[in-house]
Amino acid sequence: MSLEDPREPAETDAGVTDDGTLDYDELAELLGDHVIDREDHVNAEGFVIRPDEVEETLSTLKEDAGFDHLASVTAQDYQDRAESIYHLRKYADPTQELSVVVPTERDNPVSQSASGVFDTAEWHEREAYDLVGIEYEGNPDLRRILLPETWQGHPLSQDYNQDKPQIVPLREHANPMEEKTKIPDDPDTMFVNIGPHHPATHGVLHVKTTLDGEQIVDLDPDMGYLHRCEEQMCQQSTYRHQIMPYPDRWDYLSSGILNEWAYARTAEDLADIEVPEYAQVIRTMSAELCRIASHLLAIATFALDIYGDFTAIFMYGIRDREVIQNILEELTGQRLMFNYLRLGGVAWDLPEPREDFFEMIRDFLDELPDRLEEYHNLLTSNEIFQTRVIDTGVLPYEEAKSFGATGPVARGSGVDYDLRRDDPYGYYDELDWDVITEDGGDNFSRALVRLKEMEQSGRIIEQCLDLLEDWPEDEREIQANVPRTLKPEPDTEIYRAVEGAKGELGIYIRSDGTDKPARFKIRSPCFCNLQTLPTMSEGEYIPDMIASLGSLDVVLGEVDR
Repeated sequence: MSLEDPREPAETDAGVTDDGTLDYDELAELLGDHVIDREDHVNAEGFVIRPDEVEETLSTLKEDAGFDHLASVTAQDYQDRAESIYHLRKYADPTQELSVVVPTERDNPVSQSASGVFDTAEWHEREAYDLVGIEYEGNPDLRRILLPETWQGHPLSQDYNQDKPQIVPLREHANPMEEKTKIPDDPDTMFVNIGPHHPATHGVLHVKTTLDGEQIVDLDPDMGYLHRCEEQMCQQSTYRHQIMPYPDRWDYLSSGILNEWAYARTAEDLADIEVPEYAQVIRTMSAELCRIASHLLAIATFALDIYGDFTAIFMYGIRDREVIQNILEELTGQRLMFNYLRLGGVAWDLPEPREDFFEMIRDFLDELPDRLEEYHNLLTSNEIFQTRVIDTGVLPYEEAKSFGATGPVARGSGVDYDLRRDDPYGYYDELDWDVITEDGGDNFSRALVRLKEMEQSGRIIEQCLDLLEDWPEDEREIQANVPRTLKPEPDTEIYRAVEGAKGELGIYIRSDGTDKPARFKIRSPCFCNLQTLPTMSEGEYIPDMIASLGSLDVVLGEVDR
């Protein structure tokens, strides 16, 4: 496994000026005739290319210009065309961004696949095919991913009739993996369904598994059982008031404020809204509380998956998480669906008396080091746990990048990538903290990253507390002056992301001049991280796969959206 530092720029990076910014003219010259038009997006320039030149274009940008992170793929349907947008970034510097726009004929939406350049494109293109109807030639497994294979029509296409009843025919029972997993001269493989209703699948996930003896030879995560049309609902809601309650429900367990911040950052940049410094500190503190709560739940359920430890680690994790839930309830009034952030700031100031609220948080921080040491004693020092997770579920460095992995999953494979530091927002760049990475790439490394990240979150929260305690009372501005109705200019496009507890949580928005988005696309870190499961599991045993799935810390409500 390569352990190169991804933050060192490649020698072949083209189009980068001496001050580290992108020279889009030089990039266009590098691509030559591939670029047929250029667009201005808020976050990055967009290069329009032909649908039969996707692989060559993206390969050039990856190999010669260093764009090694395909963050997301957005598909949308216009009156005169269908369109795919490949959102490219660099793991070394995610502020260097480029959008590759691929229009196709609306009546015959066929485009070349990017899966030969980025592994993560396979699932993103399957979703685009499923919801919009664009066909990607060369995609190795182009079939529906969120909706049943028998679904008629594509829900995000212009001509989709949502009132038309869906008739799902009964089909003869057959091994759905039969053709995909045939092994030459070895007919003795066995197909096993794991889930969708199984406690170890962390939600409604169906894992289609093919075994050769006791070893996994093929694995296919089948999602979509929890699809809730979040993107469509956001497209039918107003920027200013109606969208913000939805993000809490994507990763509904512990990441509410982190989710809200992803939308807030995108919409604020779209509408050029400047958030007051005081509100940024409150956002940063509350987001890190959510990060600790999420990691506690991840560690607790991981231990439950590995060796059924309910009475100790799981209950300890829930106990400590409840303390954070109490703090967040004091701040927001809610324990899960916080709805606390507003465009331009936060809903209200810290609860009174402030001294009691600060003491509540400091009491938690004072106990946090001992709690984490207790987890290390019970978990990372446990021989049974070590046997189950060390050298199992290995995700090599380069494959982690190719699959678009982010968060603890990527950092556990040595990928030094964290948007809080690399694409600063909030108050993070004013604080002292470290990005945690581990080089093992296995299940143990991912658990270790989460435990160590809780220490860093504690450091961030403590510094925020010091700032808030000393903040002058007459300068506590919690919201910017935001217009009651937001109507961004038509065809304004933006992709923005924050560092969620599970990785890069990004949102693409295209406006149409009204008070509602014309297109709202959610880039789920769980969706991308889950795609690495077959790579982690092939050649291993079913108990190893259960450990690998637990180490990914997926929430299916965010995977399916």
